[in-house]
Amino acid sequence: MRSFTTFDLQYAHRFLGFKGEAQYLHGHTGTLTIEVEDTINKGVNMVFPCNEIKKIAWNVLKNFDHALVLREDDPLLPAILKAYEEQGIKDGAPNNVMVGPKFETELAKAYPECRLVVTKETMTVEGMIKIVYDLLKDDLNIAKITFSSGDNAASQEYTVSGEKDRCPLCGILLDENGTCPKCGYKKH
Repeated sequence: MRSFTTFDLQYAHRFLGFKGEAQYLHGHTGTLTIEVEDTINKGVNMVFPCNEIKKIAWNVLKNFDHALVLREDDPLLPAILKAYEEQGIKDGAPNNVMVGPKFETELAKAYPECRLVVTKETMTVEGMIKIVYDLLKDDLNIAKITFSSGDNAASQEYTVSGEKDRCPLCGILLDENGTCPKCGYKKH
């Protein structure tokens, strides 16, 4: 069975080298849906608490919300970083409260202090799905990701292997010691 949750993300990007309107810097509201598959946890009668899916995913996804997403070879990137430096906000500002953890993968690198994500490929809906899966595949049994932005939408299904060790009292993932970080349950 599956549990799923959705996220709305506000971001700006452009399609470098594209011969159409998307070559210009522009913004979107994107809707991301993550479906998690597992057995029904008998203790809480659910696959995975949706608020916990949201908490785990949002920790990383907040790097994309109200952020600029540019490809690493975009000539705008050095200009943006220079402008941020001149404004004194490249290394963060007191009102920047959407700071997620820095990450660097084969597909993308987050600069949370300046609300910037730099990607290897153009940030399409398909590209976003690949990035999100890569970032969350170890934390959630992701069965499907769907992302829509403007008139564009895509989805990808994944094969789920194995079950995640979850708390029988509240349903969330147990830590590496078999302890629930939320309620303190300890696996025997």
